[in-house]
Parts: sequence; structure tokens; C-alpha cells
Amino acid sequence: MSMGIGEPIPLSAPDITQAEIDAVTAVLRTPHLSLGPELPAFEAALAAYHGVPQAVAVSSGTAGLHLALITLGIGAGDEVIVPSFAFIAVANAVLQVGATPVFAEIDARTLNLDPQAVEQAVTPRTRAVLVVHTFGVPAAMEALAAIARRHNLALIEDACEALGAEIEVGAGSARRTQRVGSFGDLAVFGFYPNKQLTTGEGGAVLARGPAHAARLRSLRNQGRSPSGDWLDHTEPGYNYRLSELACSLGRVQLARIDEMLRLRREAAGRYDELFSRATIKGLELPPLRLPGRSISWFVYVVRLPEAADRDALRASLSANGIATGRYFAPIHLQPAWRGHPSGQAARLPITEAVACRTLALPFFNRITAGQQQRVANALAEGLPRT
Repeated sequence: MSMGIGEPIPLSAPDITQAEIDAVTAVLRTPHLSLGPELPAFEAALAAYHGVPQAVAVSSGTAGLHLALITLGIGAGDEVIVPSFAFIAVANAVLQVGATPVFAEIDARTLNLDPQAVEQAVTPRTRAVLVVHTFGVPAAMEALAAIARRHNLALIEDACEALGAEIEVGAGSARRTQRVGSFGDLAVFGFYPNKQLTTGEGGAVLARGPAHAARLRSLRNQGRSPSGDWLDHTEPGYNYRLSELACSLGRVQLARIDEMLRLRREAAGRYDELFSRATIKGLELPPLRLPGRSISWFVYVVRLPEAADRDALRASLSANGIATGRYFAPIHLQPAWRGHPSGQAARLPITEAVACRTLALPFFNRITAGQQQRVANALAEGLPRT
């Protein structure tokens, strides 16, 4: 029996308070709508939060990936190891600098790059590993960093989905937590409205060294000279700047990040409890906790029973006003990539088996227990139960 349709439940929703509105309004009352004081203030706050020396704000996470690859000297003839179970930008950015993405297999539990598969994918042409912290779950950074050191590879973190996630590192009394984004040579964040922190559109690149940071700042601003002269350019660059309005929004959001991450953890916990009680046959829930890792909840993605018709289920949920997402369609199987040699060479049975079963459910800071109950009821109605 179909349930009555209630108010639509979106897949995601930004969490904007009066503080953000006031900050953006204050910028509008100034003459500085770009390259003003909010930019360095936001960058300094991001760097401090992650415990790294430099942060460079850019117009999107995709722009950040592009600039990170250029800054590290990745180009024609080079190979970059990437996951296929990820947003397509990770492969597109590699292609756009003239390099070749090599798709490697993922771990079936965390859905992040499998270090063993990365090791096997290294060739004499490999120059970098681009690690995605999928869905906010930290990747195995210590193992991946060891591989990068062993083969003299650059290590880039795509932390666009994982702001605030942490990993325990070290041993014994020296054991400590370290935030994702602080492991790689460069790390990229994205601040699209569905992310834990939003600037509307926007992103950032974290850098350990001043030389990388200086080049990132130049490249995002048309290759402008460090002298600051408006028409003095040292190399071809891009218009990847982030506006003062976006930076002011991001700065306030970052000040609230602990609260926002807590709300998301609580929402994930409610889903876990609801579905654990529902005992839906064959439904696999995301891990609520992982040893030595603190998840930053970006989305809540379940794996459907193998016999489930995902498209039919999505249509049923949509008819009940419940939005869902198909995270992720493997990059190597998408029309843009399946004819490319990288796509044709990919042999990724785990990626393909996982991807055809994933379903992202409505998930955002202010989702209510009632909304989550409605989602759980609708999903249970559409799937067989034990």
C-alpha cells in the first residue's frame, strides 16, 4: 500500500543561519567584492583548522584539482592513479593537464582506494596518486603515503567530501589524530551546497610549502606576478578566484563546523538505528564507525539487495516526495570515458559490483527524525523484508 505524499524531502540542503546572512550582507556594504580581506581571513582559518601552513581558496573543488596537478608538474606522458568510484572531476582534471588517469580498485568496505591495488597499478610513468576520501570516510593514508614515498610519487588528497574527518596516526604515546587534508603534498576541498561546509560554489587547496602556495595563488588569478601588478603575468593562468561573498559565507560556516558535523553524525546514527530495526533482507548500511578513523558524514549511502530494481525503487521514492541519488556511477563506464584507453583498460569488479547497488538517501544537517522515519518506511515498503 502506497503512503500518502508529504512535504518533499530533498537529497541535501545547506544549513544557513542569520550569522551567514549578516556576514554576506556586510561584504555587500563594502567596495571589496573580490580579492578583499575576507579571502585571506577564510584561507587562514582553513589552514589553522587543518594544521597546515597554507590554504588557497579557489572557485570550485574541480578547479582545485586542476591547479594542484599543474602545481605539482603533472602533464603529458604522466600517469595518475585514481579511483573510478568517485565524482568524474578526478579523471577529467588529470586528462585536462595532458596526463593519463589509471583507474585502481577500491576497498569493498570503505569504498576508498585499496593500497594493494594502488601498488599494483604503479608503472614507470606513474607520477602521482590522487586519493579520494569517499563519502567522508578517511582513506588509508599511512599505507598510501608509504607507497608514494617508496615510488617517489606525489600524493594528492581529494577531500572534497571529507572536511573534518580524522585519522589516528603514530603508535604508543605518540599516537594522535590528524585531519584529512594534512597528509598529501596538496589537498583539495570543495564547498558546493551539498557539502558539510558551503560557500555556494567554491573550493580550496591546502599546501605545506610556500612555493606551492605562491604558484597556486598566481595560477588562480590568471598567472599574475607575485608583485601584484594587475597586468603583470608570469605564466598562463586561470580565473579560479573565489569572491569575497563566498569567503565570508565560508568563514562563518567554518566557525560552526563542529556543530554541523555533530548534527550529521546524529542523523547518520538515526538512520543506522532505523534500518537496523527494519531488518530489510540484503540491505547493507554504511559503517557507522571505523577503527582509527573519524568519519565526516557527507552523504548516507546504502547498498541495496542484489535483486532490487534500483531505478524502480527510486521512482517509487520520488513518487512519495523523497529524493535519492545514484552515488557513484563508475567513471570508466560512463559515456565520456568508456571509449578512452583508460576506461577500456580498467578491470574493477569490486567497483562495478558496489556501484550498481548504491543509493544515497536524503541527508543534511537539519533533517528531522520524522523525515528519516518516512524515508525508512518508504524504503522498507519498496524492498523485501526478512
